[in-house]
Amino acid sequence: MLHEFLSLHRVELIQRCQTKVAKRASPEATADELDHGVPFFLDQLIKTLTMEQTANPMESRKVSGPEGGGKPAHSELGDMAARHGGELMRRGFTVEQVVHDYGDLCQSITDLAFEINEPVNVDEFRTLNRCLDNAIAMAVTEYNYQRDFVLADKQVQALNVQIGFFAHELRNFLNTATLALFAMKDGNLGLTGATGSVLDRSLVCMRTLIDRSLTDVRMTAGMPLRHELFSLADFIGELKLSATLEARVRECALVVSEVDGRLAIDGDRDLLLSAVGNLLQNAFKFTHHGTKVFLNAYAQGDRILIDVEDHGDGLPPGDVEKMFQPFTQCGDDKSGLGLGLSISRRSVEANDGILRVRNKMPSGCIFTIDLPRHTLLAGAGQV
Repeated sequence: MLHEFLSLHRVELIQRCQTKVAKRASPEATADELDHGVPFFLDQLIKTLTMEQTANPMESRKVSGPEGGGKPAHSELGDMAARHGGELMRRGFTVEQVVHDYGDLCQSITDLAFEINEPVNVDEFRTLNRCLDNAIAMAVTEYNYQRDFVLADKQVQALNVQIGFFAHELRNFLNTATLALFAMKDGNLGLTGATGSVLDRSLVCMRTLIDRSLTDVRMTAGMPLRHELFSLADFIGELKLSATLEARVRECALVVSEVDGRLAIDGDRDLLLSAVGNLLQNAFKFTHHGTKVFLNAYAQGDRILIDVEDHGDGLPPGDVEKMFQPFTQCGDDKSGLGLGLSISRRSVEANDGILRVRNKMPSGCIFTIDLPRHTLLAGAGQV
C-alpha cells in the first residue's frame, strides 16, 4: 500500500527533496524552504491514503480537499499549503519554486518506488495527484495574495513619498513668494527690483513643479496620446515665450535659432512641450550665471532634432543613465524633485522619439530630442 511505503521511507523522501532544493541556483535555497511544505504535505498525504482504506473513504476530503479544482475548499492540507506559499513569498522565493517544492516530492516518490519495485495502484496515484493539485493551488493562491499585498503596500509608500516631495517643494516656493509679496507691500517696493525677482522665481518654480507633476500623472496613468501635425516653428516659438521669463529669473540668456517653416512634428504637442520645457528648465538651473542657453531645432535627413545646450559643468562620469531615473539629482543644486529628465525621456519615447545627452567642450552639455520628420502642406500653419 502506498501509505505504508510513504511512512516507511518518509525520511529518505524528505532528504531527496532537500537535495533537489539545494541544487536550485536562484534564489539561493536552503532546507528552511521545506519547514512548512514537504514534511507536512507528506504527513497529510499519508493520512489521506490511510483514511481512504477505511469504511468512510470520503472523510479523507477533510484532510486533503475534493478533486476537480474550482473554489478551494477548507482542508488541513490546503491550510498548510497556503501557509507554505506565504512563507516562500516572504523569504523571496519565486512562484516557480512553490510549484517545484511539490513537484520534487512527486518525482521523489515515483523514483524511489521504481528503484525498489514498489507497486502503486491507479486509485492511490489519483489520490497523490489530487493532493498535489490542491496543495499547489492553495500555495500559489496564497503566494500571489501575499505578493499583491506587498506590491500594493510598496506602491502606496512610493506614492506617499512622491506626494510628500511635491507638497514640501510647493510649500517652500509658496512660502518664498508670500514673503516676497509681504515685503513688497510693506516697503512699497516695485516689481522690477530684487524682491520682485524673488517673487518671479518662486512663481516660475511653482508653475514648473505643477506642470511636471501633471505630465508625470498623465504618463503613469497611460492616457492615450493626442496626435496632431503641428508646425515646428510655432512649437519652438511657444517654448521661447515661456522660457524667456525663466531665463531672466535665472540671470542668463536664451538664444533660439530660426526654424524652417516647412518642418512639422506629428505627435502629442503637450507632452513634447513638457519634454523640451523640462530640458530648458534643467539647462537654466545648471548653466553658469551670465552665460547662454541655446535652443536649436532643425532637420537632419528624415529626422527632426531639437537641441538644448547649456554652459554648466557638464556631466559627471557614470551619471548619464542614472540622471534619467526618477528622483535622481546629479548636480550640486538639489532643488526640485529630480523628475524632469525622467518625464522628458518618457514623453519623448511615447512619441516615437529618442532623448540623448552628451558633453560638449569646453563646458556644458547638449540634450537632443530626436523625432520623425514631417512636412507641412503649403500655407498650413507656417510662421
